[in-house]
Amino acid sequence: MNFLFRYLPFVAAMALVVVASNVLVQFPLQLAIGDFSLADVLTWGAFTYPFAFLVTDLANRRYGPSVARRIVFVGFMAAVLCSIVSPPLLYRLGLIEFDTAAGRLVRIACASGAAFLAAQLLDVAVFNRLRRQSWWRAPIFGTLAGSVLDTLVFFSVAFAPAFAFLGPNEPFALEQAPLMGVFSTDVVRWLSWAAGDFTVKLAIAVFALIPYRLMVLRWSRPATA
Repeated sequence: MNFLFRYLPFVAAMALVVVASNVLVQFPLQLAIGDFSLADVLTWGAFTYPFAFLVTDLANRRYGPSVARRIVFVGFMAAVLCSIVSPPLLYRLGLIEFDTAAGRLVRIACASGAAFLAAQLLDVAVFNRLRRQSWWRAPIFGTLAGSVLDTLVFFSVAFAPAFAFLGPNEPFALEQAPLMGVFSTDVVRWLSWAAGDFTVKLAIAVFALIPYRLMVLRWSRPATA
């Protein structure tokens, strides 16, 4: 309990990012660039989830890796819970059109929890190793390493047939379609989803350097009377 109160801003920020991402991932991005429909590869959740790395990095910079890992475990519990609760709730509220089978919910929860925990802990480790180098190295390389692992773990566990022992496959995700919706090479849909998601993670990783730098500079200023 003391931990929650002492580090409440980071706990609240992590919980907000995870909850928002689990809700927004249910809604495709209904935009198009020429003939390229972003709804084929992206959801709104792709734009909020990467900020979990920013929260972890700021906690690591402010309080060190031990506290950062505790923040990660809060996010992990939120990720698993929201993965199970959000889809049925949104369906009952009439906000999404399709209900999700219980088996799929369990598999998505496993994918979400495993990806989040592995990626965030890797981010903490990389960040801590680089924390004494140039200010941007720790957050950018930690986030990039975590983003690669997060994408690989989540999309593989959630959609690859090899993980069907965790729950049923999603037939639509396994259908062949042009890569990213525009290239001539046909791949299973979930590979395009993974590629789109990772592209957004890279963009957010660069953008997040701005709030990261501003917060670190604020902490480094001497207190005024």
